[in-house]
Amino acid sequence: MEINSGKEKFHAHVKRLQEKITQEMRSLDPGLTVREDLWQRTDHGGAPGGGGVTRAFQGQLFENAGVNTSCVFGKIDPQFARHLSGSGDELWAAGISLIIHPSNPRVPTVHANFRMIHQGDRFWFGGGADLTPYYPYEEDFSQFHGVWRRAAGERYEEMKKTCDEYFNNAHRGVEMRGVGGIFFDHFNSADLEQDLSYVFHLSEHFIESYFPIVRKRMHEDWSESDEDFMLHRRGRYVEFNLLHDRGTLFGLKTNGRVDSILISLPARCKFSYQYRPEAGSVHEKMWSYYTPKAW
Repeated sequence: MEINSGKEKFHAHVKRLQEKITQEMRSLDPGLTVREDLWQRTDHGGAPGGGGVTRAFQGQLFENAGVNTSCVFGKIDPQFARHLSGSGDELWAAGISLIIHPSNPRVPTVHANFRMIHQGDRFWFGGGADLTPYYPYEEDFSQFHGVWRRAAGERYEEMKKTCDEYFNNAHRGVEMRGVGGIFFDHFNSADLEQDLSYVFHLSEHFIESYFPIVRKRMHEDWSESDEDFMLHRRGRYVEFNLLHDRGTLFGLKTNGRVDSILISLPARCKFSYQYRPEAGSVHEKMWSYYTPKAW
């Protein structure tokens, strides 16, 4: 397969996936409002450089969420280009990135992204999905990981380990932002058609991995202490996204749209000095799961 044909197929795929996820969210939250923005950017040299489609959601079930696609190209800062895997200062990148923050603390937050990048003489794929729950429903964590285990096949253990190590607030020691999932980067087997097929296969499992959990938990009652715990853990989510997330840095360094990049932040969160959940509480149990575990 010729590289330009592969790039077109990938961009078309993520746009279709954006539609499917949007439809799924609307079916679960009928009052959901969606603000769609079509944006354009200029590249490092001031020339037209592509853009994307940002969809920002607010509703009763989904407090705030973003399901975004983009396809950008053109010149990038040569200093930043040296930190990437390709050659030269011309870049093409397309992908889907999503974050969903539910209002019910019994429903987990979820993040996923799938991307393709072409720089000079190299192309590669990256992405994954990870779950941030606030209540210790171990069967939900096993269900989420089970879907990705089947989807990733023999690469699952490596992708899980990469996810556990990456989505970690390293400045706080070993404290993952959730219970992990899968994550991969710089994936290239030298067979473009095979790689596209595999990444398409992975990305199409997002809906199956997350929305059955939403349906199971969305009508459960919760307490003020449940919500307080959720808001504090969202604070840790913010810490990771602003301090460690490579996607945030990539978007800002490539002149991406700032609001579309920071849409991953929750609408509400809390920070308390030396916060810890109450000893012996169900939330202390949940806290113990923010470390690498076999699910």
